[in-house]
Amino acid sequence: MDEAPASFMDHGKILIVDDNPTNVELLEEILQEAGYGRIRTTTQGRDVEALLAEINPDIILLDLQMPGLDGFAILARLKQILPFGTFLPILVLTANVSAETKLRALASGAHDFLTKPFDHAEVVQRVGNLLQTRRLHLQLETQNATLEQVVADRTKKLEKALKRLQDTQQQIVQQERLHAFGTMASGVAHDFNNALSVILGYGEIALEQAEAGTYAEMQDCLRPIITAARDGAQMVTRLREFYRPSREEFRTAVDLNALVRQAIKITQPKWKSQSLGEGLKLTVEAELGNIPPVSGEPAELREALTNLIFNAVDALPAGGIITIRTSRQSDGVALEVADTGTGMTEEVRRHCLEPFFSTKGDRGTGMGLAMVYGIIDRHGGRMHIQSAVGYGTTISLTLPLHVAGPEIAPSASPAAGRPLSVLVADHQPILCEILDEYLTRDCHIVETAADGREAFERFQRGRFDLVITGQAMPEMTGEQLASAIKNISPQTPVILLTGFGESRNGNGNHQAIDHVMSKPVSSIDLRQAVVRLLA
Repeated sequence: MDEAPASFMDHGKILIVDDNPTNVELLEEILQEAGYGRIRTTTQGRDVEALLAEINPDIILLDLQMPGLDGFAILARLKQILPFGTFLPILVLTANVSAETKLRALASGAHDFLTKPFDHAEVVQRVGNLLQTRRLHLQLETQNATLEQVVADRTKKLEKALKRLQDTQQQIVQQERLHAFGTMASGVAHDFNNALSVILGYGEIALEQAEAGTYAEMQDCLRPIITAARDGAQMVTRLREFYRPSREEFRTAVDLNALVRQAIKITQPKWKSQSLGEGLKLTVEAELGNIPPVSGEPAELREALTNLIFNAVDALPAGGIITIRTSRQSDGVALEVADTGTGMTEEVRRHCLEPFFSTKGDRGTGMGLAMVYGIIDRHGGRMHIQSAVGYGTTISLTLPLHVAGPEIAPSASPAAGRPLSVLVADHQPILCEILDEYLTRDCHIVETAADGREAFERFQRGRFDLVITGQAMPEMTGEQLASAIKNISPQTPVILLTGFGESRNGNGNHQAIDHVMSKPVSSIDLRQAVVRLLA
């Protein structure tokens, strides 16, 4: 006769339920002869539920006609207690072979029938078939569980990948916004730098005249004008290069604690005087730790601190406390600006670094935090914002430590070794006048030209040691003038002055240009450039 699979002969657990001990013994003997070794029996229907929990059978051979709890009642109970989807084969034992009995048994949950008296081969075959089906069901459940776990793992991986993609997309959008802003700012930088050149130029000239005399009051007025012009020029540079990474070679060791004190003093008219005038109590507290120098550009970092303080003041319409902390971290220096103000919603926090995003209406431009983000990013630092409505805002910055390089002895204000013959070209006469005054004060001889074509004609007729030219000129640009001059006099140095910034021209990337300077140009910077080129 056919035998059941060896694995289920050894491990398949069989429960026999029949009130007739003779039938139980017969079935047990048949199954043992067929090789099944894990068989439990009972003659009481009430024992089925306990045995089900104890042995977890793979098949139940169930008699229908029993006193007390009969087979139909047991089938109904099994349907209630077995977990949904469980396949536990029920082989009904009955002497009643009527169609009505079979239909009722099948409807109650039975899977097959054994008719009394038993045929040995039929018992083994039906038990074997049902155990095989049980085994396949168990395998399917295992595979489904494995598949569900695989799907869950894949889903988690996809969710993580989607989150990374969303974060990357958000960073790209942010970078594109910053890049677009940098491109836009570059368009206005040229004209603004030209205007600042006039302020700085005449301010320096007037200051030198005042210092030569006894005009102390005039000096006190002129120095802030010159400082403002220089700070304005640096601001234009940052606006123009908002998206460009800064050049590390221009960074110096910066005492961040000193910058915090300066920023607090600079902003005092707003957070102290203005708040007192409005009847508010607003204080700024500094909790400064023992920190090493950071690597950076002092003016940029000072501007970032100023913007953060101004933002914190705006977030305190009813007064409050602004706390600025510095501390040493394992990967740099941390700076926190915390306020006890109104705080931000999560939606506002997500967008607050975007250029032109503002919740202040006409009182804000939406550039403060965007500028701070650009400055910290260019310095290789990190910026994190924590905020909640009604609980205030804390902005945390982390800046890299300064790595000391070879020290260079500072030079005060070098002067050229001999008077030079200098040709100056710019389409703005007032800039030519300023450069003329700078150079004449250093005893140089200066000729000026209103455009590149006139400058080239003067160069051909004269003899010049140095050419200083603007970039944007009609008919012939500064680069074109430099190329024409180098064709006939390769040794003559050419300085290019540009309102677009050094980055526009690659800082001398054009072969005909020996040095590039951004407008506005101070007298000291021009003097140092001349000395370096003609040393």
